[in-house]
Amino acid sequence: MKRTKPSRRTRAEERKDGAVPPQADREPTPSEAAAADEHPRDPDVAASAEAMYRRGAEEQGEGRLP
Repeated sequence: MKRTKPSRRTRAEERKDGAVPPQADREPTPSEAAAADEHPRDPDVAASAEAMYRRGAEEQGEGRLP
C-alpha cells in the first residue's frame, strides 16, 4: 500500500473534527423505537456483555495505561 502525506488542509480538518464531542446524530424514529420495544431484553445477553467488558478492562497488554 502506498503511503501518502496528508495536506495541511486535511490535518486542519482532522483537528477540527477531533475537537467535536461524540454525540448521537439523531433521535430514533417512532417506528425504530416501537420495533425496539417489541423485542424483550435477554438477561443472558446482558450478563455476557458485562462479563466481556470486565474481562477487557482487566486485560493486560499493549495500550494499557498504568
